[in-house]
Amino acid sequence: MTELIQVVGGAVVDRLARPALLLVARRNAPEKLAGLWEFPGGKVEPGEEPEAALRRELLEELGVVVRLGAELPADGPGGWPLNDRAAMRVWSAEVVSGEPSPLEDHDQLRWLPLNDPDAVLALPWIPADFPIVRALLAALAVPAAGR
Repeated sequence: MTELIQVVGGAVVDRLARPALLLVARRNAPEKLAGLWEFPGGKVEPGEEPEAALRRELLEELGVVVRLGAELPADGPGGWPLNDRAAMRVWSAEVVSGEPSPLEDHDQLRWLPLNDPDAVLALPWIPADFPIVRALLAALAVPAAGR
């Protein structure tokens, strides 16, 4: 069996302690994912620690330096399943330097208020990210009318 591709994602919030806003990114490629929203991040390179990969990816994609918070627990040890070949681990992250901009892989960024979880859930998310969004809202104890 082939080892799963490890992907990391950042649940970038306005602050790690009692966050009020979540930063989300809209994909501009590949075509089948263009226009869908996701947690920014990417693949872990061989020999790279996942946390280092996430810091690197957020710098490349958004132009920001972040402080990582807690990892969002997933159902399996490899992380959240994205497809049959890849799984994603997600950490909360707070911007410590830079202003987020869609530099790579995205055409738009948006800060969403966490006190309106229905607005967060209403975005057209990449399907594999949707369960992660729900888990993040639950971990932050944000009630959602649709749950």
